[in-house]
Amino acid sequence: MELKSNNLNTFRILYLIKGILTLFFSVFFILYGAMGFVFNNIIESQDVNNEIPFNFGWIFIIVAGIGLVMCVALGILTLMAAKYLKEVKNYNFIFAIAIVNCLTGILGILLAVFSLIELSKPEVKALFNKE
Repeated sequence: MELKSNNLNTFRILYLIKGILTLFFSVFFILYGAMGFVFNNIIESQDVNNEIPFNFGWIFIIVAGIGLVMCVALGILTLMAAKYLKEVKNYNFIFAIAIVNCLTGILGILLAVFSLIELSKPEVKALFNKE
């Protein structure tokens, strides 16, 4: 029986949770975009186009679209990293996603720092080199 002295399975579960939370957070951007459409309709229904230089509802829609794409992409990439941790392959991809997760708030920073420490251990690197 082989003794596993690494925490890859724990990090796999944490990456799954982080990926699912990131995908759920994308609902915020959908609501933000809907708010932009509401503002567009309110401004266009009233005849105040002479008073404002542009319809600011478009700012909400553009920010929501960019945020939604980034959030969904990061969520999918984080779920892929969890899959690769389970399969113990694609070391560089997991390492890169851990670094990208540093940009996503305190949960991402904690997950990234601890997973980078774990990935830097020689015995864990040896597991990935067995491919």
